[in-house]
Amino acid sequence: MFDFEKIFPAFLVAGILAMLSGFVADVVIHPHALEEDAIAIDGEFVVEAGSGVVAMPEPIMALLAGADIARGESLSKACAACHSFDQGGVAKVGPNLWNVVNGSKAHQSGFAYSAALVEKGGNWNYDSLNRFLWKPKSYISGTKMNYAGLKKPEDRAAVIAWMRSLSSSPAALPGEAEIAAEEAALAPPEPEVEEGVEAEGIEENAEEGGEEPAEEGVEEDTPVAASEEAAAE
Repeated sequence: MFDFEKIFPAFLVAGILAMLSGFVADVVIHPHALEEDAIAIDGEFVVEAGSGVVAMPEPIMALLAGADIARGESLSKACAACHSFDQGGVAKVGPNLWNVVNGSKAHQSGFAYSAALVEKGGNWNYDSLNRFLWKPKSYISGTKMNYAGLKKPEDRAAVIAWMRSLSSSPAALPGEAEIAAEEAALAPPEPEVEEGVEAEGIEENAEEGGEEPAEEGVEEDTPVAASEEAAAE
């Protein structure tokens, strides 16, 4: 009885201390969800939460002419479990991919394509293949294809160049106009400059003894170079 009278209060005190520790932890630490997406890698643009900016792949048309077709064939081995690539090949889990470049999205007769792909419609041109290989479910929400995608533009270009070769009459490579149009469409968004920031910077520079902006019509001796890299389913 003597030992019980000592042990029971000890357990009671220990329980109270544990409850107090949990309460203090909840008050001190405030777990919350990230307000912004993490920085994207391998060709994916940074997406700011609530900005309306959608991540897109980097363009690949300019890479197709010099793409490594052998590497594309090697990368496609990961797809061989679901697709056949030979002319007249049978469908597996996915459709046969012979002559797919510039072919209809639902090109194989008798294959049960997803309703989302059929509704998408159109042909598998270079742009749609790029977007689809980058992230299939981003390009066609509801697709049956469970594949994370190829994030490196060089890999997508290699696979598409190899798929282009799977034809008795390969599709023409994109011309300069098509390349320029793709680069414009997939160009990363320019950073927004808050109103008044540029003017404030000029005023601060003048106060610190810096050079004042050149007057209209006066040529600057120092050229200002601005370069942007176009980024790229």
